[in-house]
Amino acid sequence: MKSNILKAIVNLVQTNNYELKEFYNFHNRANNMGDALEEYIKDIFAGTYLVTNEQDRLEKISETFSYLGNNSNPPDAMLRSGDAIEVKKIENNNSSLALNSSYPKHKLFSDSQMISNSCRDAEDWNEKDIIYAVGVVDENKLINLCFVYGLDYCASQETYIKIKKRIKDGVGAIPNVEFSETKELGRVNKVDPLGITYLRVRGMWGIENPWTVFKYVYEKDLSKEFNFFAIINEEKYADFSKEDRKEFEDFVNKSDLNMTKVKIKNPDNPAILNMAYLITYSK
Repeated sequence: MKSNILKAIVNLVQTNNYELKEFYNFHNRANNMGDALEEYIKDIFAGTYLVTNEQDRLEKISETFSYLGNNSNPPDAMLRSGDAIEVKKIENNNSSLALNSSYPKHKLFSDSQMISNSCRDAEDWNEKDIIYAVGVVDENKLINLCFVYGLDYCASQETYIKIKKRIKDGVGAIPNVEFSETKELGRVNKVDPLGITYLRVRGMWGIENPWTVFKYVYEKDLSKEFNFFAIINEEKYADFSKEDRKEFEDFVNKSDLNMTKVKIKNPDNPAILNMAYLITYSK
């Protein structure tokens, strides 16, 4: 059975362990907390957190994901016939997300210049919804985690492409400077008299974290050691199978998960409010 965000949330609650460093260092899976968070997210989507045999874990992860990425290209993972996932670690609740040269993803498209060929060829796909899995890690412990879809979090790609093009065109219009074609904002050649120095002009994107963006619908419980929230818009939630929705709702009814309906701002037009499900958990 293919995985999805609903099954991952159930696994998260059932895992009931948010210590990252000790667990992942013991299993030789991570060199730092960013890697440990990525491994943790893989495990809760694949249901492998408690699988101790590494070969069994790898096989299950291979069944769950069609692509596992790297630090140079988004996304960090793609569920087979499902959503893409981008994992971000931040140091505290006020930190922004550093996206570097990749602008925020409303959706992920197979023709994007930012993705690798192995991602593009991982399965037959044109576009995928993308989940931002953002964790706040304090030393070796995951204290806050959220899942939000790019659809509900950031604007459509045209917004970012437009500003990128304006800047790139503006840089390229500077007189008496030699430019060359590049995927970045610009590259200036022969800066010095010898003609051996060049200047790369790069964009460094960032976005406010989901706790800041969605503070009008969610506030974490500061008395708890771990807080989680997810936002799934009503249309996306309806796309999950009846069986998956029923199984999830049954779990909500018998667990400490809470699910309520809220209205969230449309990232392309904040005057429009979209119906969504807010799912929360704290321990």
